Amino acid sequence: MKRITILGSINVDVILEISRLPKPGETMPMKSLSTAGGGKGANQAIAAVRSGAATTFIGKVGDDAYGEKMLTILKENNIDTSSVIIKKGGQTGQAYILLQESGQNSIIINGGTNREITADDVIKAQNSIKNADFLIAQFEVDIERILEAFIIAHKNKVVTILNPAPAKDITDDLLKLTDLIVPNEIEAQMMTGIEITDENTAAEAAKILRERGVKNVIITLGSQGAYYLTENEDGLIPALKVNAIDTTAAGDTFIGALCSQLGNNLANIKEAIKYATKASSITVQTLGAIPSIPTIKQVNG
Repeated sequence: MKRITILGSINVDVILEISRLPKPGETMPMKSLSTAGGGKGANQAIAAVRSGAATTFIGKVGDDAYGEKMLTILKENNIDTSSVIIKKGGQTGQAYILLQESGQNSIIINGGTNREITADDVIKAQNSIKNADFLIAQFEVDIERILEAFIIAHKNKVVTILNPAPAKDITDDLLKLTDLIVPNEIEAQMMTGIEITDENTAAEAAKILRERGVKNVIITLGSQGAYYLTENEDGLIPALKVNAIDTTAAGDTFIGALCSQLGNNLANIKEAIKYATKASSITVQTLGAIPSIPTIKQVNG
């Protein structure tokens, strides 16, 4: 069983179903409103554990109703929350998701306590990092905390996986500590300056990322699939054609599911991507983030 530790965000998703995005100055009704567990870190953790990995979470929530709700969800999914801190008076992260009829979404984030993870919090959680096969992080927590955690991971030969989302500037110091980076095409373009439209442009961007210090690259390309580049191989794994209802958490499902199947030396990366692609194709067929993430039985069924 893979041991995965995730340093990441914990949000409650507030989902507003709408026919389309409103124009500037326009007022329009929504079809419905619902809430669900979310946050890129929490989504990835649940995707990993539902695909058979032993998963530990490093994060922070407030002592509010949303924090209580999210801790309950994580524990119910058998995630080790011993490194999740409850901040007195803190506000748990929230995401407001504008979900269109097309299945596409636009998301507005209130980081809350996700942005209040400290260096001391990372140090206190170092055993959770040392005991893992993989450490995963995303950019809904501060980059400084990720860098500190990745340094601990490298000293202890733990494989580091970075999901650079939401897109932002990234230093080479962090890239050099990253064993595998998994951006989508927009995030990869921001880091490399290459407009990614197909396999060839994805390959160009992946080579630039390796030149900046990353050892292995997977660029997810939406309906086109996922391009990967390692020291030994590269290729494009095509996406599966499905009827997408809600794309929320598709990328997070891909990463969590991927890591549950990866070998520590990443030698089986092609097979792991195929598994992750199938998992994410199931996610987009159901409304919501955490409720839509499949189990290993559903993926292999």
